[in-house]
Amino acid sequence: MKLDRVIAVRNNKTVYRDGDKCIKVFNENFSKAMVLNEALNQARVEETGLSMPKIHEVTTIDGKWAIVSDYIKGKTLAQIISEEPENAEKWIKFFVEQQLIIHSKTCPMLSKLKDKMNSKISQAELAATVRYDLHTRLEGMPKHNKLCHGDFNTSNVIIAEDGTPFIIDWAHATQGNASADAARSYLCFWLDGDIGGADIYLDLFCSMSGTDMKYVQSWMPIVAASQSVKGNAKEREFLLGWVNVVDQ
Repeated sequence: MKLDRVIAVRNNKTVYRDGDKCIKVFNENFSKAMVLNEALNQARVEETGLSMPKIHEVTTIDGKWAIVSDYIKGKTLAQIISEEPENAEKWIKFFVEQQLIIHSKTCPMLSKLKDKMNSKISQAELAATVRYDLHTRLEGMPKHNKLCHGDFNTSNVIIAEDGTPFIIDWAHATQGNASADAARSYLCFWLDGDIGGADIYLDLFCSMSGTDMKYVQSWMPIVAASQSVKGNAKEREFLLGWVNVVDQ
C-alpha cells in the first residue's frame, strides 16, 4: 500500500488514498478494540444497503492499525456549501434527506444509543447532581431502534462525481432515537461556527420528519454532555455550556 497521498488529518488518525482504496491509519495510542469496533460498526451498517464505502480489510501498517475501504472521488457537502453559500439551504435540505434515509433503517446488532450516552455522561466533567439529572432525563426519553449515525455532519457526506451521495465515518453508529442524532447534527453546525446553518438544519429536520422542535431541543443537553468527554478543551467548554438542566 502507498501512503503518499494524504486526504485528511483528524484527531488520532490520518486518511490516505491508494488508487481506488481509502486507508484510515490510526495513531499508536488508538486501541485495537476501538479500531475493530469501528470496522464492525461499518460492516454491520453496510448490510442495511445504505450508500457508503465498503470495507475491504483491517490491517496494521508500521505497527499502526488501519481500516481499508473504498475511495469515493468527489466533494463533501461541507466543501460544496462553502463554495456555494447562496445554495446553502438547498444543500442542507439534501443533507436532511440523507439523514432521514439513515433513520429509516434498523441495525439490530449495533450498540444501544442510550447505553452509550449513559456511559459517556458518567465520564463527563460535571457535578454528580447534574450527571444524575441527565441520567434521569435520558432514561425518561422514548426508546427507539432507528439507525443513528452519531456524528452526522456535512463533512461526512461525499457527493461522488456522478452525483451519488456516500455517507462515511460510522465509528459512532448506534441504534436509538433519531431526535438524539438530530441534536448531535445541530451541535455539529454550532461547533463549525455555522449558527445560521444550524437553525436552517433544525427547521428542515423538524418539518421534514414531522418532529416537534422542542423534542429535539430536549435532547441537546443530554447529547452535549455525552459528547463533551471527547474533543479538545474548547469544544468541551462549548458543549458543557449546553448542559443546563435547570431551565430545560
